[in-house]
Amino acid sequence: MSIAKKHNKRGRRMVRPAAGAAALSALEAARAQGANERIRLGFIGVANRGGQLLDAFLTHKDIEVAALCDVYEPTLQSANKRVDGKARTFRDFRKLLDCRDIDAVVIATPDHWHAIQTIMSCDAGKDVYVEKPLSITVREGRRMVEAARRNNRVVQVGTHMRACSLYAQLAELIQQGKVGKVTVSRAYRLSNMAPSGIGRARPTAPPEGLDWDLWLGPRPVEPFRPTIAPYKFRWWELYSSQVANWGVHYLDLIRWMTGELAPCSVCALGGKYAVDDDRTIPDTLQVTYEFSSGRLAMFGQYEASGNPAIAHADIELRGTLGTVYLAYLGGIYYRIVPEQGGQFQERRPRMKPEEVRYKEGDLTAKHARDFLDCIKSRQRPKADVEIGHRSTTFSLLANISLAVRARIEWDPQRELITNNPKANELLHYEYRKPWKLG
Repeated sequence: MSIAKKHNKRGRRMVRPAAGAAALSALEAARAQGANERIRLGFIGVANRGGQLLDAFLTHKDIEVAALCDVYEPTLQSANKRVDGKARTFRDFRKLLDCRDIDAVVIATPDHWHAIQTIMSCDAGKDVYVEKPLSITVREGRRMVEAARRNNRVVQVGTHMRACSLYAQLAELIQQGKVGKVTVSRAYRLSNMAPSGIGRARPTAPPEGLDWDLWLGPRPVEPFRPTIAPYKFRWWELYSSQVANWGVHYLDLIRWMTGELAPCSVCALGGKYAVDDDRTIPDTLQVTYEFSSGRLAMFGQYEASGNPAIAHADIELRGTLGTVYLAYLGGIYYRIVPEQGGQFQERRPRMKPEEVRYKEGDLTAKHARDFLDCIKSRQRPKADVEIGHRSTTFSLLANISLAVRARIEWDPQRELITNNPKANELLHYEYRKPWKLG
């Protein structure tokens, strides 16, 4: 029996604050009593990353895959076969959200759908695991946080490196000053996609079984092209970007390691310099973030060259006592190389070298476990929606800086750009009807 079925007091929507704190406390107490029961999950978007998440959640014995949803029928049926055809299937996610016996949803749809689906899920009383990047606009992200809080929902964002205990320990050590003051951090997305990239394709009829209008959702009407869906949407600015798709992983780790909330200024430069394809985002991009605490972070999206930019690591954090090299794509570990005194300084190592490797299993499965445990405990997860929103904002500000071709100054408390009124217009966009931002 599911938590929701046994304690079905919440109905279609979560109890509102006006109903009184006592009612809310009673509801959460009922959930706590059901902590050892199976959690019934609905999956929205089951291609590619959605399929990987399905596998990750299936490693946990206290879940049941109750429902699957996808706008493409072949993908939907293929996913259902992986659960022996036992799940209810839907093409429209709203019908899945109407199922009262579903406790939580796992969202792995294209980025432009995350906000609407997360907010509607929270309003329907469901807890949510939503893939990164959290949103496609800054304003969407803030509304998602608000929806989670007003409904008292657990919302985990798919920045699964947050499940790594080794990196949690490293973040604490760095913030305690182990490598001195970190003044510069660097990371890169590297892939030589020259000369033809994602290719070129003419508009055509969508494949049989694909609800293209529902795939587009709040975005403008656009003819189907094989270079947009199913996966290549990540190179179209209407639906995603690579600084959001890949960059959010690196920038979230840098933010975590240094303890930063947000940059105070952002400058992005780049363009389509070498790759001849349908993309509407750069093949080469360089972003610099400045922090009021006195440090820089840099992210490069290099898709016209693929040679390593940092030897044997994915992220570099340069401190006054030592430099941290952090890896996760080819094995999870960190290595610290001691600094030596430079000009006018005593020339001796300032700390001991160090290398530590992680050996605790698959991080996506661990991240799923954290989400499931928080559904039962009602605690906030390791990649809570506020954390995901702040990290995603880094990527979205880079896109805005690039779009207005200017350095922008950011107020993280008001979440406004203070030096460029036109840039503020890009903090959100007008949805295609009938979709609305809740």
